[in-house]
Amino acid sequence: MVFFGYMVFSIVLGFLADRYGRWKILLLSFLWAAYFSLLTSFAPSYIWFVFLRAMVGGGVSGHAQGLIIKTEFLPTKYRGYMLPLSQVFWLAGSLLIIGLASVVNPTIGWRWLIRIASIPSILLILVFKFIPESARYNVSTGNVAAALATLQMIAKMNGAAMPEGVLKEPAKGRRGRFKDLIHPKYLRTTLQIWIIWLGIAFAYYGVILASAELLERDLVCGSAAPPVQQTTGDDSEESRSPCHCRLFGPAAYQTMTISTVGEIALNPLNILGINFLGRRLSLCITMGCTALFFLLLNICTSSAGMTGFLFMLRALVSANFNTIYIYTAEVYPTTMRALGMGISGSLCRVGAMVAPFISQVLMSASFVGALCLFSSMCVVCAISAFTLPIETKGVALQVCITAPGAPVYLHAI
Repeated sequence: MVFFGYMVFSIVLGFLADRYGRWKILLLSFLWAAYFSLLTSFAPSYIWFVFLRAMVGGGVSGHAQGLIIKTEFLPTKYRGYMLPLSQVFWLAGSLLIIGLASVVNPTIGWRWLIRIASIPSILLILVFKFIPESARYNVSTGNVAAALATLQMIAKMNGAAMPEGVLKEPAKGRRGRFKDLIHPKYLRTTLQIWIIWLGIAFAYYGVILASAELLERDLVCGSAAPPVQQTTGDDSEESRSPCHCRLFGPAAYQTMTISTVGEIALNPLNILGINFLGRRLSLCITMGCTALFFLLLNICTSSAGMTGFLFMLRALVSANFNTIYIYTAEVYPTTMRALGMGISGSLCRVGAMVAPFISQVLMSASFVGALCLFSSMCVVCAISAFTLPIETKGVALQVCITAPGAPVYLHAI
């Protein structure tokens, strides 16, 4: 349900961010996610829990505006280096929640886990007064004075002089329009981006959800002894129900930690790839390798070998996400950048919601069939990435689309 909430509100918040500003929507999304996350910890029933988690997903969908603000401030030559480093903070947060869950869940329960996990979001709200609105957004709305004030503040903070030049107000035009995404200049790019986003999420969450099934299969494959069914000593009717929840043990948290660390394993190579090979070719290569490693999972290997394959898959699918996030933020003009990211994020959650049916249902019926489906989708994404009509490496961000389709660039920022 978190994915469902994300899918619905990602488009809405993207539209609002293009119309009313990135900063306002980012602040709103943090307040929203923190509020409903805290409410979840007091959910009186499962129905309320599901509803509140969907609302949390809606709030989280607006956090992508933080990446857009950073993209719009960074100089062209630094975007390919600085944007991928955001993954380090994603990793830190993931490891923090895993460690917290391993301590809090077995002792004081999941409700307190949610309450404690909400604290960082609440504290971050206090620093929003130090985050400026995107100067590019202000210029796109004709508010050149506000953009200049922001740039002068940054120059003063860095002890630097303002660069020469003037900020030119672009031709007036409406912002956040869906029809701009399917403008002849962007139609093919948009359609291929949507395919890539859906496929990457399908593969990413497929790897995560299939890990248990794959490790269980490896126990049968790698040893002569049949797998031993673990018992908890609870033989009640509730414990035998397929919907009965069982607490994770230390081994489960250790496995999650290792696989999560794998997400940053290829980050240095990913940074080199997107800066020297370009966004399109780098994404094509990592998607192709992802397809290959899905097929390698069918090899009968040792437990260490299977863990190695899963580790590499997590690293590859994470690199895919990294690259497509950067490409999507760079390829669209300021007037529709947030909406483009919002719709892409929405389709991404469609892939995430389909993944469980393949990684847990189809995989149980046809292991090879499920792996081939994941691999085939990655091949489609690799081809889509390679044939993208626009390369954004070393290209200035566009401000808007003018009448015949010619872009207007903001070189002064």
